[in-house]
Amino acid sequence: MQHIILGEDFKPSLQYRLYLAITLGVIVVFAWLMVTYWTYIVAEEGFTRLIPIIVTTVFIALLVFILVWVVLYYRSVVYHLNKTEMTWKRGVWFWTTGIVPYNRITNVDIVQGPVMRLFHISSLRIQTAGASADGAPEIALTGIEEPEALRALIMDFVRGQPSVSAVTGAETSGVSFSANQDISALLEEVAMIRKLLESKL
Repeated sequence: MQHIILGEDFKPSLQYRLYLAITLGVIVVFAWLMVTYWTYIVAEEGFTRLIPIIVTTVFIALLVFILVWVVLYYRSVVYHLNKTEMTWKRGVWFWTTGIVPYNRITNVDIVQGPVMRLFHISSLRIQTAGASADGAPEIALTGIEEPEALRALIMDFVRGQPSVSAVTGAETSGVSFSANQDISALLEEVAMIRKLLESKL
């Protein structure tokens, strides 16, 4: 289980490392089978024994490279949440970093493919006001074990920040935030009244 503490770095689940290794490994093995089969059909008779050995050696080296890359890549992935923004960084040879303020987030989607489902992990795709036009997520938090809890945490901060216009980038008034507070207070009062009525009945 992942432990996400506000203000501290956290990483994807260890299952994400296994997921990467297996999915990339399956792709390499499939490519190896296709190339080996092709060599038996196309290669001349004298090379039918030599070429599969060369191909197999290359693909074994590629598998080892992928396994090393997966370990290094997993170590590089770091996420961070604080009260005003979320940050992330990852990369083996080329580092990629990003900062997304909560007041620019417009939507948080949970994505889980069939293979991810086997490993009990998901991805959170964060849409922002600037990136929503082309549909591409600003950031994807991958390898998350409890995506619903993390999405709820992020959305709590989003609701507590003034929204940003997707067109002009200017802050709107805090009316929507006040309305959300009023609705929450009203719901709490209704719940209390209901409890009192049920206790009297």
